[in-house]
Amino acid sequence: MLRLCSAKLGKLSILSMAQTLLVRPADLGSFQSRETTRGSYFIQTWGCQMNEEDSEQIGQYLRSISFSPAATIEVAHVIVLNTCSVRRKPEDKAFSMLGELRFLKQRRPEIVLGVCGCMAQIRADEIKRRAPHVDFVIGTANLSDLPNMVEEALQTRRFQKRIELPERKGAIVTDIPQRICGKQSKGKVKAFVPIQYGCDKFCSFCIVPSTRGRERSRPTLDILNEVASLAELGTKEVTLLGQTVNSYGKNLAEGHVPFSRLLWLLSDVPQLERIRYTSPYPRDFRTDLIQTIRDCPAVMEHVHLPMQHGNDDMLRAMKRQYTRASYLEIVEQLRAAVPSIGLTTDIIVGFPGETEAHFQDTLSLVRHVRFDGAYMFIYSPRPGTPAADLEQVPEAVKKDRLNRLVEIQNDITCQINRTYVGRTLEVLVEGESPKNPSLLQGYSREFKMVHFPGKLKTVGELVQVCVTESKLWGLHGERLSRSVSELD
Repeated sequence: MLRLCSAKLGKLSILSMAQTLLVRPADLGSFQSRETTRGSYFIQTWGCQMNEEDSEQIGQYLRSISFSPAATIEVAHVIVLNTCSVRRKPEDKAFSMLGELRFLKQRRPEIVLGVCGCMAQIRADEIKRRAPHVDFVIGTANLSDLPNMVEEALQTRRFQKRIELPERKGAIVTDIPQRICGKQSKGKVKAFVPIQYGCDKFCSFCIVPSTRGRERSRPTLDILNEVASLAELGTKEVTLLGQTVNSYGKNLAEGHVPFSRLLWLLSDVPQLERIRYTSPYPRDFRTDLIQTIRDCPAVMEHVHLPMQHGNDDMLRAMKRQYTRASYLEIVEQLRAAVPSIGLTTDIIVGFPGETEAHFQDTLSLVRHVRFDGAYMFIYSPRPGTPAADLEQVPEAVKKDRLNRLVEIQNDITCQINRTYVGRTLEVLVEGESPKNPSLLQGYSREFKMVHFPGKLKTVGELVQVCVTESKLWGLHGERLSRSVSELD
């Protein structure tokens, strides 16, 4: 499953992986419209990498009708909240922000306010009832309608709702969301690229099939063209997105394209240095993918493989289509093929029916696998899912189990990170460290965050860093050599 839930619970967070619970405006300022600006926009994003990519698309759609990014939400003419529904907390945040925006819209009634994303898809009527000042609600499969909805809101001020999800049409699914490619003078160092939409797994705890629709894959040529365009603009690393990304390639008009084949095709894109993907589903993790991770230089030696639970009874209750033994077999095959591979995972505690004995099986699996990091979170009932109707584990028990799990995983992460001291890692320079601007930061191939001294002109370069210090949240090191750009 795509990383849809935040593992952040105050100090309990185990690993600050990229962009998992986003609560920030979309950074879309690199595009400059050639037309006269009609006003400005502000996008607030909660959720997963797919939501972040949706926000990129929303920004491009708004720029296509001559709106530009706003410095702050208070001055924006169009405000879009891109919401998440996988847990209750991001929904609460969205409704809270809608309440605050009511006062802003009272002062500035000309503002157009829209809500999109997973919460919009399944709670559109409730949004209208609780926040009547909202101008439009748009679902996850209808983003291409956004320019027309903004224009209509500016003219009529009538509430609009567009939340149709695609249905499976025979063997071939053709309802792929339209994507807009804006003209940018410079690409991002890293970019997300959706290759698949929706999900057919129907886990008993997950709302995604209701919010994103059934699984459908993008045509291979569309993906290759998009990645090639990004690489030409300077993107060095792409992360391929899908709810169960390694099941890519089914029901395509062009015929079945295995996920491993797509990775090899993308590895031939000129100027592209790195390929990541998230998140693969254990049942669909096959030998050809393991061989591709081993043999394809562009594919990074890191796998985020959601485990969810360590007990077979709980996995069956969750409707996960694998067992503890089959999961461990994948781990063993990965480490046999790529001994240096970084492994991270998702873990749910407090799922309905979980006993202490069930929970102990999760702890034993964590101790056995020794993950580099994990997203660990308390089960959050989602209305409309089968698990929401089951008898729930008491909240105090959930919190206690989460604390115990986090303590164990934190200790394992620290132990693993210490083994990196003295090693030399290839790091893609992403920019300054937010907490210490005197340091640069970037990820190693194994998805270890590394901080080191350097010059900002090296952003986008691959550098060699010798690790000198390890911490829970990452590594510190020193550059081994200087690049041409630093010598200029």
